[in-house]
Amino acid sequence: MATEELLIVFVKNPREGRVKTRLAESVGDKEALRIYNQLLQYTLDIVKPLEIDVQVWYSEYIPLNDIWDTIGAQKRTQVGKDLGERMKHAFDCALDDRYNRVAIIGSDCAELTTEIIRDAFNELKSQDTVIGPSKDGGYYLLGMDDHYQQLFDDKEWSSESVYAETITSIEDLNLTYSELPRLNDVDTLEDWQDIKIRFVNSSK
Repeated sequence: MATEELLIVFVKNPREGRVKTRLAESVGDKEALRIYNQLLQYTLDIVKPLEIDVQVWYSEYIPLNDIWDTIGAQKRTQVGKDLGERMKHAFDCALDDRYNRVAIIGSDCAELTTEIIRDAFNELKSQDTVIGPSKDGGYYLLGMDDHYQQLFDDKEWSSESVYAETITSIEDLNLTYSELPRLNDVDTLEDWQDIKIRFVNSSK
């Protein structure tokens, strides 16, 4: 453990037909995979400047060599039958390793920035939890300073109620929390069309 802070990045192994399935309905599996790889690279780019420990948790297996090796990220495999169990396990492992502030992000939010992630960890210095709501009713970031396992129980994952249900759990536990800006994930063709100009410009 190099720092007291840890960022967990949940990713899917980039395999054709297994990523961005809603987007693939509009653009096809091959194009969806290409877009997902762009999102992975974007996520790496915003994580790279952070001076904290980073763990990448893969959906299926740990690759021997990929882009995350360029920043020396720790690599793990997700464990659990649904997203809640997988996130709970990752947080438990991190907090058991004595990290004081832990946050998790995915690899779907092209509006997320290095500064927002830094703000999240700064908020955790005075708040029990921090959460970044997404426009589809979920969240793109969740952070905490201790084991709050109830935040992952009895949620309807991949639904528009996840954020509201999580806030209810936070309040039921009498925890303090800070809310980050509301951002949009890339799940559909419309989402991608809204954001892809950023990738076009960044590649020039």
